[in-house]
Amino acid sequence: MRYVVAAMLVIVGVIHLLPLAGVLGAERLTALYGVSLSDPNLVILMRHRAVLFGLLGLFLIFAALRRSMQPAAFVAGFVSVLSFLFLAGSVDGHNAQIGRVFVADIFALVCLLIGVAAYVYGARSVIRKER
Repeated sequence: MRYVVAAMLVIVGVIHLLPLAGVLGAERLTALYGVSLSDPNLVILMRHRAVLFGLLGLFLIFAALRRSMQPAAFVAGFVSVLSFLFLAGSVDGHNAQIGRVFVADIFALVCLLIGVAAYVYGARSVIRKER
């Protein structure tokens, strides 16, 4: 089960690393999200967002290898994915690129649910063996 947990965290980590390309500038952000970024302040904020997603992605991958960090990684992953799904789902008329991110986050949510289930199953197996 630990390999399933690790694999799911790595997959979700890679999904969170993909927006890191936005740190390269407004052109890359436009390609990622299909939005016009003519305000330099918005470009700064979106590039910073890309860095934060990169950090989260690296943390998820790191946690795949460190069992003690996995509960925190699952919480962080769920907060990230569920908040985006809620926000995107509550707004009508988003573009195709945001729709693509929505689908990727649905996939990430499924991976997180599989990972948590495997984590809990593995923890229960350890407890049963100790008895």
